[in-house]
Amino acid sequence: MNLPSNAKIDVFREQILQAAKTGTPLSIEGGGTKSWYGNHNTFTKLATRGYSGILEYQPEELVITACAGTPLKEIEAALARQNQMLAFEPPHFGDAATFGGVIAAGLAGPGRISAGNLRDFVLGARMMDGKGQDLSFGGKVMKNVAGYDVSRLLPGSLGTLSLLLEASVKVLPKPAATATLRSHTTQAHAHQLLNEWAGQPLPLSASCWIGGAHSEEYGELTIRLSGAKAAVHAAIPLLSASMDAKELDPTLAEAFWQDLREQQLGPFTNLGPDETLYRLALPAACGPIRLVTMSSEIVLEWHGQQRWWKGPSDDTTFAALKTIATANGGHAMRFRQGVNVNMSQERFTRLGEQTHSKALEVVQQRLRAAFDPAGVFATNRLP
Repeated sequence: MNLPSNAKIDVFREQILQAAKTGTPLSIEGGGTKSWYGNHNTFTKLATRGYSGILEYQPEELVITACAGTPLKEIEAALARQNQMLAFEPPHFGDAATFGGVIAAGLAGPGRISAGNLRDFVLGARMMDGKGQDLSFGGKVMKNVAGYDVSRLLPGSLGTLSLLLEASVKVLPKPAATATLRSHTTQAHAHQLLNEWAGQPLPLSASCWIGGAHSEEYGELTIRLSGAKAAVHAAIPLLSASMDAKELDPTLAEAFWQDLREQQLGPFTNLGPDETLYRLALPAACGPIRLVTMSSEIVLEWHGQQRWWKGPSDDTTFAALKTIATANGGHAMRFRQGVNVNMSQERFTRLGEQTHSKALEVVQQRLRAAFDPAGVFATNRLP
């Protein structure tokens, strides 16, 4: 049954108030394509898929506003008709992905290194807190917020702060030209090249190196150039010479970047039943690091700032990876788990485990207490 929007809001409020009354948390879910992401829980679902639709789209203003349950492919199709896009390239992980799920997960694809994170594009949001209050923050234009921008707390919150109802995000025109180059080189050399290029005015929009974990092992470095035609065409011979690269066929290149975004490339697939796909987030200046075991391929994205590695799922391995990441100024997480892995395992590096983020624990606790005093959204999906 398709209820009017105001009726759906009333249904959400009734569910939230009942959960607050009974002390039973609600686990928010859109299309369910990222239900595996974050700490596991078995709480009652609060489904947002029925609250769907593009509310406003202003191509000339580069802003789109939509309900949380709107299919992501519907958003992207509307943008494509105007030759525009979500520049942070959010992964779908399934055809049923929703707009709200993208924001709640806070994940970005290959374009994040040049365009910025998802959080940078959120202009405003309408949400419902744990007291059933319908709240709005931010707006539909840039530079419209005085004070604390609550709408930017929602990306990456995994539904543990409030129920996202609607959001406005900034979109960008598709680049006039793109080209993809690929070369065979070591991880150490790839780091060196990417660090050099990052400081130059080059239209470098994405990078990926896949190969062995040892810094001197060879692998494939793939880079994407995007922007004005003159800038891309000028950069192709310059970078091709410096990395001894060849340009990929556009169709093959597009498939590669999509498969990287959706984690359909070889190093991501065939996760063993007792294995974990680990994600390490590291500073730009961090070069090759020695992992716990060097038996598996690694994938470097975002000029090496995001690294993926498959390894054993035991707590000892995860603790060692967290130590390595923290020592280098970053953090680690268990991104995907094999089918035989204990689902109750902690998936994240906690704020208190890092010197630079420990003080944020108190801020996080106060925010949750303010927006959700009864613990309606306290699913522990995010610690």
